[in-house]
Amino acid sequence: MMGPMAREETRTTTSAPGPVPAARSTPDPAPRARPAAWTTRLLVVGIVLSALNLRPAITSLGALLEEVRDGLGMSGSVAGLLTSVPPLCFAVFGVTAPRLARRFGAGAVVCAGMAAITAGLLIRPYAGGTAGFLAGSALALMGIAVSNVLMPVIVKQWFPDRVGSMTGLYSMALALGTASAAAVTVPMTRALGGSWQSGLAVWAALAAAAVLPWVPFLRHRAAPAERPGGRRPAGPGEGAGKPGQGAGAALRISRSRTAWALAVFFGLQATAAYITMGWMPQIFRDAGVSAGTAGLLLAVTMVMGVPLAFVIPRVATRLPHQGPIVLVLGVCGLAGYAGLYFAPAGGAWAWAVLLGVANCAFPLALTMVGMRAGTGAGVAQLSAFAQSTGYLISIPGPLLVGVLYQHSGGWGAPIALMAALMIPQMAVGVLAGRDRMVEQEAAR
Repeated sequence: MMGPMAREETRTTTSAPGPVPAARSTPDPAPRARPAAWTTRLLVVGIVLSALNLRPAITSLGALLEEVRDGLGMSGSVAGLLTSVPPLCFAVFGVTAPRLARRFGAGAVVCAGMAAITAGLLIRPYAGGTAGFLAGSALALMGIAVSNVLMPVIVKQWFPDRVGSMTGLYSMALALGTASAAAVTVPMTRALGGSWQSGLAVWAALAAAAVLPWVPFLRHRAAPAERPGGRRPAGPGEGAGKPGQGAGAALRISRSRTAWALAVFFGLQATAAYITMGWMPQIFRDAGVSAGTAGLLLAVTMVMGVPLAFVIPRVATRLPHQGPIVLVLGVCGLAGYAGLYFAPAGGAWAWAVLLGVANCAFPLALTMVGMRAGTGAGVAQLSAFAQSTGYLISIPGPLLVGVLYQHSGGWGAPIALMAALMIPQMAVGVLAGRDRMVEQEAAR
């Protein structure tokens, strides 16, 4: 136990921007001030509540997609476009997160992100028409995008010796929020009178609750080391180059092969995830499964991430190479898609479990973001690059599934496409799992 844990502490505490200097070879002679206990507890609460809100805007829509399509008069292709909006927004707005964090502080940006989610979820069901629905969705997804990018940064800065466990905690909360929205949206809609508008809008209450823990951090731009007796940490856009010299601007992340491998891996796992969240209930419903059961099946897929999202990051940080985990998750995905193709209703619960395991590539990708960079500045840049590039890659997937479904009249071709994309996901995941640092590769 001590050996692997020491390895995680070495990788993070020697390079995190909060309590240690940027250059990992130069020890910090100044005493490190520990943050107040209430600050740490409040931050943990904020992280957990925020993570709970990073997917209900998407999975609640997946559970009611047929009702929304009928209510707004959408075709299958337009519905496919709707399921492509999340990765588009994540790509466009996620890249702005490091710059916003430099100017306002990561906590303030996450606070604003939670407020944007609240407003978007309230607006979109009642905006009237497809265009208004898309605009409200985009507002909520903008808040999700910046929070997605900044979560690894906040963990790296405030919990440098607990990257694996804290990543597991918020990944577990994210999976719980995802599964809860998928499971209870349909019955909750029925309890609210059968209005899909009410069933979608009710999730704004959870987002509003997530705003509150971040309010004390609105003016707090620093990690815990920027306290009396501490040392000024590198900001989200600063990095470690030479001792005493910020090198955030000098880090050209696109020169790193590991960064590109991680971005493609992130994009392909996001493609699978958003196809699953947007279309899996419809696959089961078309196979004869009731709407309520289809929502529960999606919930099972998402809830698999609750325990695994806590376990996988902890295991990943103790391995020199994360490739074996990538391969195990990929094989589960291929088995799940095969089941959907040959017997979607007969083994529905088994396929839901297998695809849930495969979807845990997301917390693995987040963990690798924290492991493949040696500084907080590097994590910020790598997180923004991997997520923005990855979400750009994932945009065509859900849209293409909608087009194939409409023109082929069935799910055979879309499921074959999903299975085919799993092969390159496994290949680039193995490359991204190698023990490399993007700062070193970018500097060559």
